Amino acid sequence: MLLRQVIGSVFRRLRRERGITLRELAELAQVSVPYLSEIERGRKEPSSEILAAICRALDLQLTDLLAEVQFDLTTAVRSTLPVHLQTAAIRVEQRTQPIPSGPRAFTNSPTAYALVA
Repeated sequence: MLLRQVIGSVFRRLRRERGITLRELAELAQVSVPYLSEIERGRKEPSSEILAAICRALDLQLTDLLAEVQFDLTTAVRSTLPVHLQTAAIRVEQRTQPIPSGPRAFTNSPTAYALVA
C-alpha cells in the first residue's frame, strides 16, 4: 500500500464524514475537482502546500491527518499478519539404519539420528 493511497482514503473518509461534496472541498481548498479526485483515489501525490490547503478546508490539523494515516497504515499491516501462528514440535529420534548421504553412505556409524516434525 502506498502512502498516497492512504492519504487519499483518509481525505475521502473525512470529507464524507463531514458531509462535504468533492466539489465543495475543491472550492474550499482552491484545487481543481479532477485533481482532488485523483488525490482521493491515491493516483496523485500532493505537495505539502496542497495537503495543508485540504487540511484547512476540512478544518483539520496536519498532525491529525498524519495520526489518521498512521492508524490506517497500522491497521492495514495488522490485517495482513496471520492471526494465529503455529509452530511444530521437533524431536530427535534414534534410527537403527544409517541415512544415506549420496553415493557414499555412512556405513561406519551403527546408528543415525533424524529430526522429526
